[in-house]
Amino acid sequence: MPETRVPRPRLFEIERQTIAPIPEGERHGRPRELTAIWFGMNMTPLTVVTGALATTLFGLSLPWALVAVVVGNVVGGIGMALHAAQGPTMGIPQMIQARGQFGLRGSALIVLVALVMFVGFFASNLVVAGDALVAVDNRIDPGGVTWVAAVASLLIALCGYRLVRWVTGVSAYLVGVPLVLCMCVLAVNGSGDIVWDRGGFSTAGFFSMLAVGAVWQLAYAPYVSDYSRYLPADSGGRGAFWGTYLGCVSSTVLLFALGAVLGLAATGDDVMGAFADLLGPLGKVVLVAFAIAAITGNSVNAYCSMLCALTLGENARPGWIPGVRARVVTTIALHAIGVYIALGASADFLANYYNFVSLLLYVLIPWSAINLVDYYLVHHGSYVISDFYRRDGGRYGLWNGRALLVYAVALVAQVPFMVTSLYTGPLAEALGYTDVAWLVGFLVAGAVYLPLARRGSPVARTAQTAVPLPAEAG
Repeated sequence: MPETRVPRPRLFEIERQTIAPIPEGERHGRPRELTAIWFGMNMTPLTVVTGALATTLFGLSLPWALVAVVVGNVVGGIGMALHAAQGPTMGIPQMIQARGQFGLRGSALIVLVALVMFVGFFASNLVVAGDALVAVDNRIDPGGVTWVAAVASLLIALCGYRLVRWVTGVSAYLVGVPLVLCMCVLAVNGSGDIVWDRGGFSTAGFFSMLAVGAVWQLAYAPYVSDYSRYLPADSGGRGAFWGTYLGCVSSTVLLFALGAVLGLAATGDDVMGAFADLLGPLGKVVLVAFAIAAITGNSVNAYCSMLCALTLGENARPGWIPGVRARVVTTIALHAIGVYIALGASADFLANYYNFVSLLLYVLIPWSAINLVDYYLVHHGSYVISDFYRRDGGRYGLWNGRALLVYAVALVAQVPFMVTSLYTGPLAEALGYTDVAWLVGFLVAGAVYLPLARRGSPVARTAQTAVPLPAEAG
């Protein structure tokens, strides 16, 4: 007997689901809606500040900065969108699905890393939202902005999935329209404050910026399927892939490019101040829109960090499915932590933020490679979802020694190629301080995991339901 489909939830209705599989009767939406969501998700001042790294911290000329921005995001976006394509098929948060590779207990490390990442992005958005409004009027107290932004984000996140999706979609128009107008003004009129011929090419700077673009996309990998999991299963993975890819990559490239231009006029790290100085009243309008968009974007980070925290809770108490009360309490607690971090942020925020992103890259890349290889090449999208919630991990067990070993090997393989403020590997130094550790980690993890998983996984040989790849789905 077919499952009865319930009415689509209202915008301000409190979401009832948390980390359990989404019943088919509650699935709704279309893949193209993901484009607006992920386009709006990047409409924050943090995206602009990150793009400015190309011409400030890395010293690239504008043409080389743009090439690095495009290549890094286009390449990294492929892996990110392949994760998004898992959502309609499985109907569960991405971090629950990690149990299919690492086991119930083994996946906890990956979930913890993702949780730290989301909280870090949350705090970062609070900081740059304050910077944006201070650039509009230096009498504004950035600490007060932090509190207001956090409260607004909290109210959105408490309502849950439906409202979070709606406000991020609105951000695409709220910021996108005036932003495109600003870029047209800069292109037509130019500005004497922009040193167009500043910078040059360096191998280290180019590949470091390319890596920033790739990690920006891959940093979304642990939660893109959180937003595609509500799509009907028959919508297929291809729509989720392209909807997420086009929205996320196009908006990131647009704002990274703007950041690279502003970096040519910025004094030190004051990218938001350069924006206001270059564009006057129009720039200030966009900065206010940026600050509002940072709030909506933070509701996404808050929502996904909540799912990760609840996943860790269920990991400690297998079989426990948290309800609305647990979701509300967890969301409030995570907002409090994010505010605490944001209020204590140091003056050299831009450099510290880059170090934070770099470390995330090294840790997330091997997980992403293992997950994608396991899903598309080993299990072909076929998992027994109910086993993810069993006390013993079901057929996936508590620990998957093979996956954890591969993960550790890939992490170690990256060390000689790392470039950070704390440590630079000998091979990275020999390559002129070029950061290719992310590429090494991805290739090693995927290449080592594939033969081990195919040879040692009885689950792959007894798959119950074949699921097509995104390119084959329709």
